[in-house]
Amino acid sequence: MIIKNANLVTWEEDNRLLSGQGLLIRDGKIADVGPGRELMEAFPEEEVIDAAGQYVMPGNICAHTHFYGAFSRGMAIPGDAPEAFPAILKKLWWPLDLALDEDGVRYSALVMAVDAVKNGTTTLFDHHASPSFIDGSLDVIADVIEEAGLRAVLCYEVTDRNGKEGAQAGIDENVRWIQSDRVRENPRLGAAFGLHASLTLSEETLEDCRKAVGDEAGFHIHVGEHQSDEYDSLKKSGLRVIDRLGKHDILGPQTIVAHGVHMDSQEAVLVAETGTWLTHQPRSNMNNAVGVADVEGFLRLGIPVGIGTDGFYHAMWEEWKTAYFLHKVHHLDPRRMNALDIVQMGVRNNASLAQVYLPEAPLGVIKPGAQADLIFVDYHPPTPLTSDNLPWQIIFGVQESMITSTMVGGEFLMRDRELLTLDEERIMEEARELAPEIWSRYEKNVGKYS
Repeated sequence: MIIKNANLVTWEEDNRLLSGQGLLIRDGKIADVGPGRELMEAFPEEEVIDAAGQYVMPGNICAHTHFYGAFSRGMAIPGDAPEAFPAILKKLWWPLDLALDEDGVRYSALVMAVDAVKNGTTTLFDHHASPSFIDGSLDVIADVIEEAGLRAVLCYEVTDRNGKEGAQAGIDENVRWIQSDRVRENPRLGAAFGLHASLTLSEETLEDCRKAVGDEAGFHIHVGEHQSDEYDSLKKSGLRVIDRLGKHDILGPQTIVAHGVHMDSQEAVLVAETGTWLTHQPRSNMNNAVGVADVEGFLRLGIPVGIGTDGFYHAMWEEWKTAYFLHKVHHLDPRRMNALDIVQMGVRNNASLAQVYLPEAPLGVIKPGAQADLIFVDYHPPTPLTSDNLPWQIIFGVQESMITSTMVGGEFLMRDRELLTLDEERIMEEARELAPEIWSRYEKNVGKYS
């Protein structure tokens, strides 16, 4: 197809804003960029899509999320409210993920897929847990990703909290998924090896995980989200979390560590030296009251920091805005967290991370040869919009509600705000029917981890 009358945001390293331009899309990739009239004259047989002056830019990327959290929306936590993050894990997340059966996993993913398409998030790194349904769980999620038309890098979080048998089942699910024909044959699917966090992993299990995967994939693990992770690691091994992971050869340029709120300076240096990726989830950190990661310091060290949602709805610009404002109020300094740093994390670093796991063609950029993963944004700026002020225009003006169309690999998943691959009304109705049963099982599980 040819897309004409577009204001293109390329998100190249030297970002360009190209007014009134066109795109030629072939075989799911951007084949050419130029004036729409010239493209139509050169390729008269192509279908023509009129962007009508909308901003067309690469789809957003989420570097860390949890689809399994969908059924937590509106769910009551019995008893007193959790007073700190460890209690939140024990009273909310662990009983909930234990309550998920195959249908629960499927509809969690479907709800989150609808959410991603509507919010223009086209590639997602999901960190999954469903201890009552482990074997084949990643295939159920992959079915949803394929139905939706999205891209995703999937893993299963290994943990010792449900015994040795549960930990081994998680290891087996990761290995099965990493080695599957499905991952090798579908360029929209990627595989990491999931680990929950140091605080629920023994030395023996970490060794088993390292041996199981070899060099086939990197790891995806929570690190230092709360102080308890560091104290637990010191108690178990005499080492802080990052040093412990380094001892087990888990760090490296394919590995993702999420949060890093309570890493110390030496841990940060080790993350930088090993080329390990770190993801920042400000909305989740605020909600769990765990603190604020030293993201600006991490970037100065050379750590490739990306942005994720941690299971919040996949409005990536909202996550950007939260990061922008959170660090200012945290430091009581309006000069902190430059919007250019937000773009570095949310656009370039997220895209570079996606390239590690989904290497077929560049993501997160508009240029010939890149994947045609695009969003159409009906934004009418009240002031001149330039490539230089675009980050601030997004922070202070652009909203996900302005996204009218979402495309992955040259195929519309949403066009003119109509979902084309997913039936939102049916999915939400069926999810509502499932929720009471899942909530009932959740309530029975509360107290299991106390």
